[in-house]
Amino acid sequence: MDPVIIFGEPVPTGTYILRLWLDGDLRVRFGRFGELLLPGGAYLYVGSAMGQKGASSLARRLLRHGTRAAGPPHPIRAVMARRFTAANLGQNLQPPPSKRLHWHIDYLLEETAVTLTHVLVIRSRARLETAVARCLNADPRTFAPAPGLGASDDPRSTHLLGIR
Repeated sequence: MDPVIIFGEPVPTGTYILRLWLDGDLRVRFGRFGELLLPGGAYLYVGSAMGQKGASSLARRLLRHGTRAAGPPHPIRAVMARRFTAANLGQNLQPPPSKRLHWHIDYLLEETAVTLTHVLVIRSRARLETAVARCLNADPRTFAPAPGLGASDDPRSTHLLGIR
């Protein structure tokens, strides 16, 4: 499977799904959310970036996710930069040299036992993040490690899901 899939309208905004792999059970502190024990295996994270340019654009947000604050970047980051440039999601895309942990997903992606393996990009002017996350939440092949995790803007859902 292609590690980076991009489709949709020719705009710099949209929704994305990250596929992560946890090498084994992992205890992670998600900022103020608290600490959780996540079983090893595959996870999905749904996010969005609705800025037209700069750090809030879709390509730059995803390159940020591929960067660790400390330690090596996720291997997919270089592939993302090339593919986003080829898809006209930005010009002169340079991954950030580091980052400050801000969103719940940042804390998980910071762990070296976690690998960002795939990215699905849905280019759209419309905000689709909540609808996509709720659809995945309804799938019996997914489970929510904790209600509200990764979804501070949607308290009835979670945007980080394990795959059974």
